[in-house]
Amino acid sequence: MNSSSVPLPPLLLLPTILIISLLLSPLAGAQNSNHYSEYIGALFTGVKFSDVPINSGVDFHFILSFAIDYTTTTSPPSPTNGDFNVYWDSGNLSPADVSAIKQAHPNVKVAVSIGGATVSGDTVYFSPSSADSWVSNAVSSLTSIIQQYNLDGIDIDYENFQADSATFADCIGRLISTLKTNNVISFASIAPFDNSDVQGHYQALWASYSNVIDFVNFQFYAYSSATTESQFLSYYDAQRSNYAGGQVLASFTTDGSGGLSPANGFFDACQTLKGEGKLAGIFAWTADSSKSNGFQYETEAQNLLAS
Repeated sequence: MNSSSVPLPPLLLLPTILIISLLLSPLAGAQNSNHYSEYIGALFTGVKFSDVPINSGVDFHFILSFAIDYTTTTSPPSPTNGDFNVYWDSGNLSPADVSAIKQAHPNVKVAVSIGGATVSGDTVYFSPSSADSWVSNAVSSLTSIIQQYNLDGIDIDYENFQADSATFADCIGRLISTLKTNNVISFASIAPFDNSDVQGHYQALWASYSNVIDFVNFQFYAYSSATTESQFLSYYDAQRSNYAGGQVLASFTTDGSGGLSPANGFFDACQTLKGEGKLAGIFAWTADSSKSNGFQYETEAQNLLAS
């Protein structure tokens, strides 16, 4: 009898069974992270990078919001087919400010978010004339902004669309891929939320280009402000499934207007996720509205991640 056909004794099979069961368990592929991101600059409250507490034990990303492919010289602004302009509070968040905060804190990187919900009170639409022309314009204009401001990454936050999901996936996927290939950026994130049209567009992007997307900044604060801790954990697991394999960040809004707020158990839920090995990081919207409360929640979030 060939030795390869001799059955293994039951005791020798046990470690193999144990290993397989661990691989198939809910913790398989689980990953805690010390990543923290915060959007800044959209509300023009005068907040500066240097106002925000930064824990040296976290991987900290500021996300400037927003660069928008709409005109700055017409009223109302109109789409420019990928020719992006700065719409954040550049007076307080300038290229010199970016360089200063990165020099003061080696664990800090700075990204730019593109799109957003509104511009001068009007809805921002993803509205390309054609995929090729939009990508060409977007690569050119964003490269200029990113290099001028010494930025490290890009975040995608379009929330309204005048193009189908396939066109969105093609344009945004090619944009991120080209910026990475050209060494203009080192990371990219997307910022979907639980809306059928939004999810349809971002999941199409994820299906084709998840390999170039580093973080999913899922807007859990877009859920009801009555969200409970158990509901939040359920939502989190659902989005980990929708963006399978991705770094899905837990999120809160600093003004408590939606989702599970810190006052109602957000950090307790994060501790639960951390205990399960599933906390891929935390992000907040937005530093602009935190100045008035002394950045209490930023401090608490980073302490949780760094511990």
